Amino acid sequence: MTKLIEQAYELARERFAAVGVDTEQALARLDTLPVSMHCWQGDDVRGFENPQGALTGGIQATGNYPGRARNATELRADLDKAMSLIPGPKRLNLHAIYLESDRPVARDAIEPQHFAHWVEWAKQHQLGLDFNPTCFSHPLSEDGFTLAHRDKAIRQFWIDHCKASRHISASFGKQLGSPSVMNVWVPDGMKDLTVDRFAPRQRLMAALDDIFSEKLDPQHHLDAVESKLFGIGAESYTVGSGEFCLGYATSRQVGLTLDAGHFHPTEVISDKISAAALYVPRLLLHISRPVRWDSDHVVLLDDETQAIAHEIVRQQLFDKVHIGLDFFDASINRIAAWVIGTRNAKKALLRALLEPTDQLRQLENQSDYTSRLALLEEQKSLPWQAVWESWCLRNDVPADARWLNEVQHYQQHILSQR
Repeated sequence: MTKLIEQAYELARERFAAVGVDTEQALARLDTLPVSMHCWQGDDVRGFENPQGALTGGIQATGNYPGRARNATELRADLDKAMSLIPGPKRLNLHAIYLESDRPVARDAIEPQHFAHWVEWAKQHQLGLDFNPTCFSHPLSEDGFTLAHRDKAIRQFWIDHCKASRHISASFGKQLGSPSVMNVWVPDGMKDLTVDRFAPRQRLMAALDDIFSEKLDPQHHLDAVESKLFGIGAESYTVGSGEFCLGYATSRQVGLTLDAGHFHPTEVISDKISAAALYVPRLLLHISRPVRWDSDHVVLLDDETQAIAHEIVRQQLFDKVHIGLDFFDASINRIAAWVIGTRNAKKALLRALLEPTDQLRQLENQSDYTSRLALLEEQKSLPWQAVWESWCLRNDVPADARWLNEVQHYQQHILSQR
């Protein structure tokens, strides 16, 4: 099989060279583009603060597939298995509820020490870590408000939680030598008709200003804010809307998070990347897959995933865009979900890197739209899969669906015992 893959790659290399694409150059760039995997796929967003607690904030994991990680040791083992089947550079995105402590820790009192095992694990695997405050699934978020809460004491609790999270994020960056991107998303909103939509947004703006008031070293820590169209229990009004977060990120010059599942079903974030990049210092992408009104399905190699990758590559946004994933599916093997979604994100990036972008841009500038369309369509048939399989071999991971055999073996001998 190895010989066949190598032979196929050499033929593919010649085919791409004929249209002006250097496959080795594309793979070299792909080797520099980490995808930040999300820890919460492995345990259905339960975390270790109170793993039996109910999910709130419009979040819901459906299904009861056996083998959910019950503690950090199991979760790290599952991540090890998943990452061993995914080529290229990776990161891990943690939520605050994935802390480890022998005693209960209030969310406004979390410290870097509660994530020491995660840092040690990341060092062993040469990974960067990203972070998120967890402003949901907590008694003080039960009425649907956190940073925009009308009760000053409750609002302050969540402000202090986010401030503590920033220090943890900065500690990740300092210890691992790679800046941690910390994303702030809040579930604040209302289920039914809302009379005063202005005051909660004023409170959220003031709260974020307070949270970001301390200047942290950008070599260690980067801030981002994330919008959402709606959530379960917040169908009629979301405080942190798309307009709010874009305006905030632009005016405060912090990062903007674009989640593929957080907009109207007829909207796509691929079309927003080039516009937002004009105004904000950086973008964090949460690649997900919305189905009708529900987001967070396992990422496919579909048109929108490919369009997102094309925007990053065509506009040369490698230093401005941070690529992360955000989905969770409890109805299938959770490790397989990680592998499928992350491999697809990387396949999309490779396909974008194998595009003769300069030639296509030249045709566009010459108003030769016929040739542009023809070449875009012919490009889809070029043997990118042979390049992908060669890259997998170089990274010592299965080049095809044989990775599923390893997941099934892990299911039989590890997950089934939980």
